[in-house]
Amino acid sequence: MQCPRRQVLQLAANAAAFASAPRFSALAQSYPTHPVQIIVGFTAGSTTDTLARLMAQWLSQRLGQQFVVENRPGAAGNIGAEMVVKAAADGYTLLMVPPAVAANATLYQHLNFNFIRDIAPVAGVVRVPNVVEVNPSVPVTTLPELIAYAKANPNKLSFASAGIGTASHLAGQLFNTMAGVNLQHVAYRGDGPAMADLIGGQVQVGFATMTASIGHIRASRLRPLAVTTIKRSDALPGIPSVSEFLPGYEASSWFGIAAPQATPAEIIAILNRETNAGLADPTIAARLADMGGMRLAGSPTDFGHLIADETEKWGKVIRDAGIKAE
Repeated sequence: MQCPRRQVLQLAANAAAFASAPRFSALAQSYPTHPVQIIVGFTAGSTTDTLARLMAQWLSQRLGQQFVVENRPGAAGNIGAEMVVKAAADGYTLLMVPPAVAANATLYQHLNFNFIRDIAPVAGVVRVPNVVEVNPSVPVTTLPELIAYAKANPNKLSFASAGIGTASHLAGQLFNTMAGVNLQHVAYRGDGPAMADLIGGQVQVGFATMTASIGHIRASRLRPLAVTTIKRSDALPGIPSVSEFLPGYEASSWFGIAAPQATPAEIIAILNRETNAGLADPTIAARLADMGGMRLAGSPTDFGHLIADETEKWGKVIRDAGIKAE
């Protein structure tokens, strides 16, 4: 479905409602009293899963109860998102929000929920570049060479994504449009299977997150050509950004935590505070930096605005390209 501006702004309004929370109730003072689930809408080993496990460990230590990651992959993250928006709004079921949620409101016509309306932003965690990368068998070493090779060999190259509407898919689609090429899209169920086939040569090009890519790049299993943020990444300082060759190109991935919409404001405040504390922790900060990530510390309102802005941006890309869910 299309996402009217008033619905997009609803998410920011939801977040703003939590910013002025009253003094903590008895419920909030005792939270959490039993384990908390963090739902991940993608497979184990995906970027969303990796970040969820990192934050789950931190929150478990800080709040004295286990934060347990549960993978519910499928439908570009919609299965996991629906589980959370329909869960009890008590702070015991959270969602590790992937960038795919920004696309799904436009991509899927008959969802059983409205993410903008039904979710309460808690906190951003990180923004990471995607990496334009190739299997070493592809005879290119720079992004201009990839563009030239793709134009000279139409329909010969395919690119892997973590699924229709995911950040890696939309990064590739935007690249096709702006570069004037036609890399054929092959959708997988998560970063793990996509990376396995890219390394194996079944597909030739990837636009995976830095988190999923960096280890394979360092081991020379993949050849990086560019990063998708406007600026270069400290994790790969010698690698240019796509925007250096295609001005205006930007397709980074971002992640955060959310809860069902009616979750008490006091609980949202606790989770926001502890997530931001984690982002300030030197160990977590170093881990995120190693992934090429930029920390997204801030308020629930800040995270709500990010989701709203990305929903509008990628909704337009999907409509213009005529992308349809399977």
